[in-house]
Amino acid sequence: MASLRTSAIICSVRQHGEHGAVVRSLTPENGLMAGYVRGARSRTMRPVLIPSNIVQADYRARTEDQLASMTAELQQSRGPYLGEPLASAALDWVTALTAAILPEEHSYPQLHSALSALLDAICGAPSAKGWAVALVRYELLLLSELGFGLSLDRCAVTGDKEDLIFISPKSATAVSARAGQIYKDKLLPLPTFLKEPDSPEWDDIFDGLRVTGFFLKRHFFEDRRNDVMAARSVLVDRLKRVVA
Repeated sequence: MASLRTSAIICSVRQHGEHGAVVRSLTPENGLMAGYVRGARSRTMRPVLIPSNIVQADYRARTEDQLASMTAELQQSRGPYLGEPLASAALDWVTALTAAILPEEHSYPQLHSALSALLDAICGAPSAKGWAVALVRYELLLLSELGFGLSLDRCAVTGDKEDLIFISPKSATAVSARAGQIYKDKLLPLPTFLKEPDSPEWDDIFDGLRVTGFFLKRHFFEDRRNDVMAARSVLVDRLKRVVA
């Protein structure tokens, strides 16, 4: 990549040096891109480089191995939602997760579309239930795109397609009520909305968050610092308080 101009969703901003920052953004065709932004901490650029904002980004690099320099022009700001505790926690989590686990410069157009729609829902839905299901589905999509998808169409033990109510934490596959009854304390719940269109209640949504959280931690954060997963805990706690 000598140069690239593209729309990008800001996902993370890490201070680098006195005035600059390394910014990771999800682009429609080039996936997660990293770039160094000079003056990132200036009063002009701080409101632009907010995770979840959409920018017009220009990347320039002399060689393929060099960290590109990046300039960014604001296209859509989500800064006003940073003052809303629940929306802010959701925006922080989904962008931090995306930046933490996606490999750079691999194209994930479906993920870009899903993240864009999820961010719009977080900021535009009249209630949290309007985007909480989309959040679970986005986490499932991330797992699938990175090779850790769940198999929920038939029972891992019997092959049955009916009465699937559990998920095996070992194999990430569905388990029927009959086959899983004896091991139910060791299995994860399988909410109906994970395998077919449904309008779930909050108990099912929290079960869905439990499932995706389990597999995200196992595959990406088991041996790493828990800063990113801590952001998820903040979000889930705030959701539970809202529901209560």
